Amino acid sequence: MDLAALDYPLPATAIAQTPAEPREAARLLVVDRATGTLADRVVRDLPELLRPGDCLVVNDSRVIPARVFAEDAKGRAIELLFVEPLAPERWRALVRPGRRCRVDVQLVVGGEGGVRLRVAGIEPDGVRVIERLDGTIDALVRTHGVPPLPPYIARHAKPGPEDVERYQTVYARTPGSIAAPTAGLHFSEAVLDRLAARAIDVQRVTLHVGPGTFRPIKTAHVEDHVVAAERAVVSAETARAVNIARGEGRRIVAVGTTTTRTLESAAEADGVVPPFDDHARVTIHPGYRFRVVDALLTNFHLPRTSLLSLVCAFAGRELVLRAYEHAAAAGYRFYSYGDATLIE
Repeated sequence: MDLAALDYPLPATAIAQTPAEPREAARLLVVDRATGTLADRVVRDLPELLRPGDCLVVNDSRVIPARVFAEDAKGRAIELLFVEPLAPERWRALVRPGRRCRVDVQLVVGGEGGVRLRVAGIEPDGVRVIERLDGTIDALVRTHGVPPLPPYIARHAKPGPEDVERYQTVYARTPGSIAAPTAGLHFSEAVLDRLAARAIDVQRVTLHVGPGTFRPIKTAHVEDHVVAAERAVVSAETARAVNIARGEGRRIVAVGTTTTRTLESAAEADGVVPPFDDHARVTIHPGYRFRVVDALLTNFHLPRTSLLSLVCAFAGRELVLRAYEHAAAAGYRFYSYGDATLIE
C-alpha cells in the first residue's frame, strides 16, 4: 500500500487542545465492520454498547514527566524527551535541536547551579545517550519534568496543572510511557463501575509507549515500515482471563492500539495468549490476521502513521477513512485529547 493511501484532510480546528470534561463526555463513533454503519454516541454509553461477558483489556502504563528543558553552555534552550533508561544515571533521549547536542556537550537544568548533564553518545538513529553527572535521571524528571504532550497541542512546551492528571488514565500503575495510551483517557471510575455491573471483565496489560508508537511512516510503502519494539507485560491472570473468554466465545475488546499490539505480540499462532514479559515487536499493517482482538476502542489517529495503519488493518481502509470523513464533518475532535471510535 502506498503511504499516500493513509492521508486524509483535516482542518487544524478539529485537533483537540483540551480533554473532554468529564472524561466520559467524549463523543464515540461506533463503527460496525459487518454492515459498514456508523452511529454517533458518547463514551458514557460504552457499558451499554458492550456485551455482558466481553473481556475489555486496558493498558495500565503510567506516563512519566519525560520532557525536560535544559540550556547549553551558551544559555541556549535545549528540549529533552527521556525515552528509556540504560542505567540510573544514563537514559536514551530525543533532543531538539540536535545540532546543539554533540558528544561531550554539557547541559544544565534549572539554571546556574542546577542539574548537570552530558551528551554521552549518539545512536545511529540520532537518539542521544544523556548522562546525569550528579544523580539519577529518574529523580531529574520527577523534579523538573513536565507531561510530554504531543507537539500539535499548542501548550505542549508549558503544560497546565490539569495536564498532570488528565494526560494519564485513571487506572495507570506502572511508570514508563512517554505518551499516554489515549483511548484509556476516556474512562472514569464511574464508567469502570458500570462496566463491572454489566458483567464486563476488565483486565490489564502494560505496554510502555515509546517513540516508535508515534513516529510517522517515512517509507514509500506502508508495509516496509517497522514499529520499534516496546516493553510489554501480560500477567498470568490476564492471560488466563483472555484465554477463558476466547474459549467461551466471548469477545476480546482492546482499549487502544497499544493494548492491541501487546496482545497480538504475546499471542501464539492459534491465538492462545501466554504470560508475556518481553518486547512487543509485531507491526500491524493492512493484510495482518488478528489472532486475539475482536473489537477495538481507539482515538482518531494522525495520517501517515502506524496507528492509522493498524486501525485500517482491523476495519478496512475504506471504512476507516469514511468514518474519519463523517467524524470531521460532524465536529468530532481528533488526536490525543480528542474523541473515540468503537470498532466492532
